[in-house]
Amino acid sequence: MSASAQSKRRLSLSSWILISMAAGIACGIFFGEYCGFLQIFGDAFIKLLQITILPYIFVSLMHGLGGLTYDQARQLAIKAGILLLIFWAIVFAVILLMALSFPQWVSAAFFSSSLVEIPPPVNFLQLYIPSNPFASLADNMVPAVVLFSILMGVALIGVDDKKALLDGLKSASAALVRVTGIIVKLTPLGVFAIAASAAGTMTIEEFGRLQVYLVSFNVAVLLLTFYVLPMMLGPLTPFKYKDVVLLSRDALVTGFTTGNLFVVLAVLTDNCKALFKKYGLTRDKSEAYIDVIIPVSFNFPNMGKLIMLLFVLFATWFTGGSMEFKDYGTFVCAGLLSFFGGVDMALPFMLDLMRLPADMYQLYMVTGIINGRSATLLAAMNLIVFTLLATSSLTGVMTINKKKILVYVATSVLITAAFIGATRAYLAFAVSNQYEKDQVLANMQTLVKATARVVHREMPADPPPIVDGEPVLERIRRTGVMRVGYHPDNLPFSFFNINDQLVGFDVDMALLLGLDLGCRVEFYPITFHNMAEVLEEQRVDIIMAGVTMNTDRLRQMNFSEAYLDATAALVVRDHRREAFGTRDKMRRMEDLTIGIPRRMGIPESELRRYLPNAQLAMIDSPRDFFSNLRLDLDAIVSTAEAGSAWTLIYPNYDVVVPRPDIIELPMAYPVAAKDDEMADFISRWIELNQKQLLDFQRLYNHWILGLSAEERKPRWSVIRNVLHWVD
Repeated sequence: MSASAQSKRRLSLSSWILISMAAGIACGIFFGEYCGFLQIFGDAFIKLLQITILPYIFVSLMHGLGGLTYDQARQLAIKAGILLLIFWAIVFAVILLMALSFPQWVSAAFFSSSLVEIPPPVNFLQLYIPSNPFASLADNMVPAVVLFSILMGVALIGVDDKKALLDGLKSASAALVRVTGIIVKLTPLGVFAIAASAAGTMTIEEFGRLQVYLVSFNVAVLLLTFYVLPMMLGPLTPFKYKDVVLLSRDALVTGFTTGNLFVVLAVLTDNCKALFKKYGLTRDKSEAYIDVIIPVSFNFPNMGKLIMLLFVLFATWFTGGSMEFKDYGTFVCAGLLSFFGGVDMALPFMLDLMRLPADMYQLYMVTGIINGRSATLLAAMNLIVFTLLATSSLTGVMTINKKKILVYVATSVLITAAFIGATRAYLAFAVSNQYEKDQVLANMQTLVKATARVVHREMPADPPPIVDGEPVLERIRRTGVMRVGYHPDNLPFSFFNINDQLVGFDVDMALLLGLDLGCRVEFYPITFHNMAEVLEEQRVDIIMAGVTMNTDRLRQMNFSEAYLDATAALVVRDHRREAFGTRDKMRRMEDLTIGIPRRMGIPESELRRYLPNAQLAMIDSPRDFFSNLRLDLDAIVSTAEAGSAWTLIYPNYDVVVPRPDIIELPMAYPVAAKDDEMADFISRWIELNQKQLLDFQRLYNHWILGLSAEERKPRWSVIRNVLHWVD
């Protein structure tokens, strides 16, 4: 079949893909969340696409490299290899710089277990060295598979009787391409399922944020395709910008239209040969080198593939995270090697490696339909410029003009900076960034509503009359009232919401206890330094206000068993998050001042052992830190659970759990010092609720994890909001 016939066939498939994408989006908008079930079909299609990728890497690299001679391999390794490194350096520089175009995004989140989990260390030896190639294949270790394939391909160069093996590898490669072709025919169905599921479940805000990736990606592609790459030829070769772009325009248009680089390889080869002929630069081995360079370099990561790594940086921004400086080395090295395979294998691998949600890949699939064509356009220009430069170097027609190189570099830097600045300005204007998480917390409501309650704003001057010697539990049964001490500003355990209602995890736990005891719950305010006093005077029966146990408090009060093991953390300003990431980093800081809210109950002696060089300051409330009343403080001590809630109100702050020390702080309910009966009863009650996992887990999910904090309304859809066919 001729190249033109293939192009027509591919173009027809491309048309179906575009039609399917449009139909999927329309279906998602019409039916809304009823399209959510289609996600499973989208996942199945993605897995089908990945079937042939690793086997194809294995055979194609071995065949491409094994078919070379030693002379060709040596020349390519030295000259083309240096060029390849330069191209990779350029594209990674653009990728990392384009991340600067993402607009500032104010974000915060409820507590997540990922805050306290220590991620398993990346096993770089296993990732890059194929000690067991079959295990690497089974575990999708793409970099290790690539290295093994390259080693085998290089080894085959020196094998005399290799024709049969090369023919077999060529046939296997062709068979894998045919399998891929069969699967690709299902692309319209897969694209429809993915687009319908995404359009039906994605919020309007998420759609708006998605344009950040679409715009920044295509700006980077246009910059590289029509300036950085073709202008590179001027200082190094006789080829002119106009001739390169005009002669290759058919291949560029076909690649963009079909989204398939493979179908234009023959056209690109002819274009490169034609340019050498036009300039009278054809040498004895010019065409032979072109015939080798294009198919071999096709198997190496080109700019069109690597630019897709911008999605990993976008996914980090989209999820409200940030990539630490130490992660960039892993991002570049693993990203480069993983893209020896297909994007459909490399991106899921990179998302997992960088600890990003796996379902972000579904979002990529939606954008990939559009961006994939732009990436193919860039890949085609990459192959043209790389082949022209490599062949010029190998045949001795390359001329280096240092002055032109300096002008090119300076101009490229200025134009790139202008593109990034303009893109950021547009996205800052176009993408809405209205922060509302503080309102989510402020509007949270109690989940336990069947219990009578009374909330007092002040502690009465005189304690209520009591019967001498009467146990607290007996008095609660007799009077039908349980008096609970609460703190009015201890997020997320007890606080007043926007409607001036006392709410929080421990408030709901108190109401749940009152429900089980069949009594009314009366709440009385306490402070964390008068807890023992109000319990001893029997002004309250129990304190339920996010209290952590420590040695000093155990000497003054009795406690139930712990109902929650909170994690010690620091709350710091966003831009200083990385500086507090480990204990060693903090110990090396000079003039470090840590605030300790009195409610934490952490003795200064313990913190001094942990950070002997730090200055410690007791504060009454975390708000002193957040409202800049204490500018001398670098951080405050908190729990990861409570700190996360505070950062919802103050999103310019972040929670840090220093590594490698994970310190747990048991939280329990204080009762009077000698009231063993009440402490034992509450302990058994906690144990019962935790084992049943009904109410306790529901409250934990709501107040600590925020899973039901926002009232989730069905996505806007035509069937619901326009036609009113469903509620």
